[in-house]
Amino acid sequence: MADRLTPEQRSAHMARIGRCNTRPELMVRQLLTEIGYRYRIHLGGVPGRPDVAFTKRKKAVFIHGCFWHAHENCRVFKLPSSRKEFWERKFENNKARDKRLLEAAEEAGWQTLVVWECELSNLGRVSRRLKRFLGPPRHDEKKAKVDR
Repeated sequence: MADRLTPEQRSAHMARIGRCNTRPELMVRQLLTEIGYRYRIHLGGVPGRPDVAFTKRKKAVFIHGCFWHAHENCRVFKLPSSRKEFWERKFENNKARDKRLLEAAEEAGWQTLVVWECELSNLGRVSRRLKRFLGPPRHDEKKAKVDR
């Protein structure tokens, strides 16, 4: 299937796609806030500058777009039909970088979790995953101490 956009239009479209504060990131951050977690975003000093970081817990959440991170066996990811060699090389490099950065963060003492864009179609499931990974929000712990 041929691209419906000219190469110049496609280039301009791809250039507008931001690296930070993407829709999936904003969805996860809103969910975390609603649950009651406090976090830092794009924390420097941690390999990969995690999208969401919990410094006291030393836990990092990376939110990956299914297209840019080439999510395997995903209904959202589709290899572009034009310039296949370019895209295959790009996606392989992206996956290798992701793996290297996650390993570096873990070697630096951080626990990591990857949330995929396609998972956000079921926010309840994502919420449960985040709670299992992070443990109770701090305000729940304080409330529990007061209630005893």
